[in-house]
Amino acid sequence: MMKMYFDYLKVMLRNKKGQGMVEYGLIISLIAVACIAALLVLGPKIATLFNNVADSINTTP
Repeated sequence: MMKMYFDYLKVMLRNKKGQGMVEYGLIISLIAVACIAALLVLGPKIATLFNNVADSINTTP
């Protein structure tokens, strides 16, 4: 019984089909973290820019 279990584990460890999906998941999560960090850093500056543009549009006669 234990030999069957170890043989099954050996086969599963040699299986590389799921490896690509894990790598894609890691890349996507890294991109998401970078986007969130960029929005946190640039968010206030972008909000100020849009507010200035909106103010200039509203004050134009």
